[in-house]
Amino acid sequence: MTHQQRILIVDDEPGIRKVLERYLLREGFLVEMAENGKQALEIIDQVTPDLIILDLIMPALDGLEMTRRLRAKSEIPIIMLTSKDEESDKLAGLEVGADDYVTKPFSVKEVVARVKTVLRRAGKTNQAATQPFHVSVGALTIDEATRTILLNEQPVKVSAKQFDLLLFLAQHPGQVFSREHLLNKIWGYDYVGNGRIVDVHIRRLREKVEPDSAAPKYLLTEWSVGYKFTNEVL
Repeated sequence: MTHQQRILIVDDEPGIRKVLERYLLREGFLVEMAENGKQALEIIDQVTPDLIILDLIMPALDGLEMTRRLRAKSEIPIIMLTSKDEESDKLAGLEVGADDYVTKPFSVKEVVARVKTVLRRAGKTNQAATQPFHVSVGALTIDEATRTILLNEQPVKVSAKQFDLLLFLAQHPGQVFSREHLLNKIWGYDYVGNGRIVDVHIRRLREKVEPDSAAPKYLLTEWSVGYKFTNEVL
């Protein structure tokens, strides 16, 4: 039997919750709803969703603080909703661990498309991978089949987007990719964003997988060009 994926919608606006619920149910998802971060965390303790659609600005517990608390114990994919079109708000969401963001007012069809994309990239669809990628470089191991990363044989928690970004770079060792190429490859060709999102994810990955994030060994910057993964680590 195919696993029916569960989406948790967290927004203090009942109208937004209802319209998202209607479209997601139509697409075959199970749906849970919460009106703030505090209520959402209580739901997550009882039922683990496959993905969370999370409003940035809410009473009781806002989206940023909820994400911080959730990321301390879970890597459930998060799409953050924001009513502000400020780049700083989008980057703040990515900094604390969101996988994607959508700015209000939004197209519900776009949100549903983003949900499917993030779930697919998180490895939660039924598409079987052929020849799963596996590499060990220095103290770092990346396993596509299990979507796990080990550093010094210890598991490293990363978001779905962070894993996809590291995996893609590791699959092409020594090859330099521009921020625009990585945006298109990891976030999708129709993704509206800028290269700073890639910078944020690279920085967070370095904090997690590099022995010294200030002097990276695996994820290298080619100034004015982009990023590359090196497998030539002593």
